[in-house]
Amino acid sequence: MKISLVTPAGKRSRGGNRVTAVRWAGMLRELGHRITVSEADDGRNADMMIAVHAWRSADSIQRFSDAHPNRPLIVLLAGTDIYHFQDSHPAVTHGSMERSHRLVCLHDMAYRAIPERFHSKLRIIYQSAPPLPFPRLPSPRTFGVCVVGNLRKEKDPMRAAFAARKMPQESRLQVVHLGRAHDDAWAELARREMLENQRYRWRGEVPGWKVRRQFARSHAMVISSVMEGGANVVSEAVAAGLPVIASHIDGNIGLLGDDYLGYYPAQNTAVLAELLWRAETDAAYLSGLTAQVGLRADMFDPARERSSWEALLAEVALE
Repeated sequence: MKISLVTPAGKRSRGGNRVTAVRWAGMLRELGHRITVSEADDGRNADMMIAVHAWRSADSIQRFSDAHPNRPLIVLLAGTDIYHFQDSHPAVTHGSMERSHRLVCLHDMAYRAIPERFHSKLRIIYQSAPPLPFPRLPSPRTFGVCVVGNLRKEKDPMRAAFAARKMPQESRLQVVHLGRAHDDAWAELARREMLENQRYRWRGEVPGWKVRRQFARSHAMVISSVMEGGANVVSEAVAAGLPVIASHIDGNIGLLGDDYLGYYPAQNTAVLAELLWRAETDAAYLSGLTAQVGLRADMFDPARERSSWEALLAEVALE
């Protein structure tokens, strides 16, 4: 089958949308399909379209739907679709959802935020990640915590740095932040924070192998987002056996589970600082988080993600 896979993220992007599209393209090729990945496409020569992002890919979705109303159209709902663009651009976002034959979400609580009329279209496909190819050996000299994500407001990216300022003097906490600044203002904020906060280091955007190396050196990861569609970095951390301290939002709960012990209220610096101190000083607590992420690892197995796509494509082919 010829499949047009549309993503708003360009070829040089290391952002989540591009990473997701590239991984899916590889899996679909393994399943025997011919895949074209583009930033915009009318799907003229495609048997099916898979569009990443209901709002940002709306033009491609509309063109394909108008030209081929009976050909399968699958739309991935990004976190900003679910938690922002439904409110700020409802006609366009819901229009893409109406045109779709299936909606893919990346965590299992997304249904709570989309209109009920779309629930029957919704399918959950967890993003996968391979285990680390080397052992995880955090430094004994520091308590290393990594933050992996771009510097933009949806990520609340400086929260771990602000929490690090509140740590007791005897704390060995060091926060390493990997991710591209959305604009010069965010970059300047991170640079200024490094000057004022000796516990924080921002290293900018790095390739995936450096992210995995940082996982191996870290004791825990913080994901501080105020909205998420199901962050692949959580899958990667779980696959690496790395404990996660996460903002208590649907996008994280839908991956880590209701009973996970590593949540803090989103944007609450004081509680995040308390959890970081507890993780540093309470070995049983950190071991408990490690055990909990270990129990979730099978959810993010690449074979499971590939099987989910195989089942979904077989489902839409029967209609």
